[in-house]
Amino acid sequence: MTLSTTAPRQRRLHRAWFVAAVAFVAILGAAGFRATPGVLITPLQEEFGWSRGTISLAVSINLILYGLTAPFAAALMDRFGMRRVVSLALLLVAAGSGFTVMMTASWHLLLLWGVLVGLGTGSMALVFAATVTDRWFVRHRGLVTGVLTAAGATGQLIFLPVLAHLAEGPGWRVASLAVAGAALAVAPFVWWLLRDRPEDVGTTALGAEPGEARTVPGTRNAAVRAVTVLAAAARTRPFWFLAGGFAICGASTNGLVSTHFIPAAHDHGMAEPVAAGLLAVIGIFDIVGTVASGWLSDRIDPKVLLGVYYALRGLSLMVLPGLFAATTEPSMLIFIVFYGLDWVATVPPTVALCRRVYGPDGAVVFGWVFGSHQVGAALAAFGAGLARDQLGAYDVAWFGAGALCLLAAGMSLAIGHAGKR
Repeated sequence: MTLSTTAPRQRRLHRAWFVAAVAFVAILGAAGFRATPGVLITPLQEEFGWSRGTISLAVSINLILYGLTAPFAAALMDRFGMRRVVSLALLLVAAGSGFTVMMTASWHLLLLWGVLVGLGTGSMALVFAATVTDRWFVRHRGLVTGVLTAAGATGQLIFLPVLAHLAEGPGWRVASLAVAGAALAVAPFVWWLLRDRPEDVGTTALGAEPGEARTVPGTRNAAVRAVTVLAAAARTRPFWFLAGGFAICGASTNGLVSTHFIPAAHDHGMAEPVAAGLLAVIGIFDIVGTVASGWLSDRIDPKVLLGVYYALRGLSLMVLPGLFAATTEPSMLIFIVFYGLDWVATVPPTVALCRRVYGPDGAVVFGWVFGSHQVGAALAAFGAGLARDQLGAYDVAWFGAGALCLLAAGMSLAIGHAGKR
C-alpha cells in the first residue's frame, strides 16, 4: 500500500472577508467629516459671528442629503458597481472638506459642508454596508453588518479627539484639511481592492449554497428603481414603522448628541477637547455595542432588539440634562458608556428587518429608511440649535428626544410583514 505524501491543502480565507475589510476602511475614512460638526460649531461662531442656528442649518442640509442620497446610491451601486460609487464619494468628501478653508460667507458653509459633503457621505454610508453584506455574505450577515456599522464609530474614535485639538490649536482649517487628506488616502485602496460581486473574482458569497443564483448587475435606471421600490414599500405598514423609528434614531444621535453635545457641555464650563473626548468614548463602546447587536440580530427577533434599544435610549436622554458639569463626573461617564453601547446598535436589526420584509429590495428600502434617519437628524440639529438660541439652554431638546425614543420603541414592536397595510 502506498501512502500519499501530499500535504492537505490549507483552506484559504474567503474573499468576502477582504471585501469587508476594504469596506471597513472606506467607511472609516468618510467618518472623519461626520465627527467634525460638533468640533467646529464654536470656532466658526467665534471667527465669523454666525449664530448656532445658521451653522446648524448647514449641518441639517448635510444630514438630509446624507440620508436622501442613500437609496439612489444603493441603486447606483447595483447599476454601476460599489467601487465606482464609493471612490467618487470619497473624492466628494475630500473636496468639500478641503474647500471649506477658503469660505468667507455662510452660504459657502451651506454649499460645501451642507451639499457637497452631504452628497459624498450619503453615497457610501450605511447602504454601502448593507450592499456589501447582501452581495458577499449569506452566513454571518448580521455580524458583518455590525462590524461595518461600527467603522463609523471607529472613525469618530480616531478623528474626534485629534480634530478637537487641531481646532483649538492650529485652527479649524487644519482640522478640515486633515479630514480631506484622510478621505483622499482611502480612495485609491477602494479603487484597487474593492470588488463589486463574488462572480467578478470567480467565487460565490460566503455561505452560499452550490448552484445558488448568481447576482447580476442591475439594468434599470438607478433613479427609477429607487423611486419604484419606495412606491411599493410605502404602501406597507412596516415601512412607516421602520422609517419613523429610524427618523427618531437619527434625531437622538447624529442630529442631537453628535452635533450639540460638545457645545452643550461647553455651556456648563467643560473644555471642548474634554467634551470631544467623551464623544470619542461613546465611539469606543459603540463598536462593542454594534458588533454585539449584529451577533444578536442573527439569533433574536430584530424588532424586539429595536424596542429594547429605543426604550433604554429614551430613558437615558431624560436624565442627561442633570449630568452636565464643568468636570467629568462619574454619572456622566456612566451615561457615556451606556449611550455608546446603544448608539448605532439599532442599525443591524433595522437592516435585518428590511431584508426579511422586502427581500431583494431590502438594501434600497433600507436606503429610504436611512433617509428618514437623516431627515430626523437634520430636524433635531436645526431645532436644538434654534432652541439654544431662543431659550439659552438645550434642556427641551434632551427631554423631547427622550420622549420620541419611547415612541420609537412602541413602533418597532409593532412591525409585522409587508402584506399588512
